Amino acid sequence: MTLHDLANEYVVLKRSSGSDFGSGAKILGAFARALGANTELPAIGKDQVLAFLNGSGPFTDYWRHKYYILAALYRYAISRGYATETPLPAYLPKRPASLVPYIYSRDEIRGLLDAANRYRKQGLHLEPDTFRAILLTLYGAALRISEAVNLNQADVDTHNAVLTIRETKFYKTRLVPVGSDLNRVLSNYWHRTLRCHGTRTDDAPFFVDRKGARLLLPTIRQAFSELRAMAGVRRSDGGRYQPRLHDLRHSSAVHRLTAWYAQGADVQRLLPRLSTYLGHYTVAATQKYLTMTPELLREASARFEKYVFGEVWHD
Repeated sequence: MTLHDLANEYVVLKRSSGSDFGSGAKILGAFARALGANTELPAIGKDQVLAFLNGSGPFTDYWRHKYYILAALYRYAISRGYATETPLPAYLPKRPASLVPYIYSRDEIRGLLDAANRYRKQGLHLEPDTFRAILLTLYGAALRISEAVNLNQADVDTHNAVLTIRETKFYKTRLVPVGSDLNRVLSNYWHRTLRCHGTRTDDAPFFVDRKGARLLLPTIRQAFSELRAMAGVRRSDGGRYQPRLHDLRHSSAVHRLTAWYAQGADVQRLLPRLSTYLGHYTVAATQKYLTMTPELLREASARFEKYVFGEVWHD
């Protein structure tokens, strides 16, 4: 049996049992393309499988995801008599350390915005004012990058300074109020877009390229990698990844918490509000920000000591 036939048969089986199996089907399709769709199963060697699992990037949890999909495929093949053994590695590599978000300083954010004003790249169709508006939206409204590019014109209410974020990570819709500075940026950007492209319909994309089409995530990520180099922003803490667009969202949350501590606010009481604003499923997902920077840890420790010693003194 060929790898192509086995993969197709297995995908049909999974979907007939009610599973969407979308991610698994993509992995098996990539596996068949990498090794050759017409390759007979006995001809597939361990080195070929390991090369597919390793790919060209750093080791991540996706390695394990691919491994488990292929392991299930070969269990099925062996149970049907299509194969007698599995070419997968006997042992899995140690799970990589969790990704550590990068928290931009305010000076670094200013540097990124200055670089966005100078950004020009042939072929990417990304205007500097669009780039700058997206960066400000990611930080100022703490959005995920997918949420920003999926905004339609009807979702940006500059009269009331509110963004409508639809069907997001947890299939929820939420309203995100924005500050006056960001609201002014969005209003000015929208009017410039209207003058350039003349598109004024509710379902038209808000952030567009030079041709008036919705921006694509790969385009923005490629541009941001170049922008980060222009601004000289690079992590030096040993993290596996360089600072990302998504880290603007993390930075926004951390800076907000830091400001609350500095103002003497009751951070634990305000955490549920921040959780709702960010679109988190639970408050626990928001609490992780409390330990992301030494500054926040110091603030939290000082607040705790004040509480404890205050109680002891009154006793």
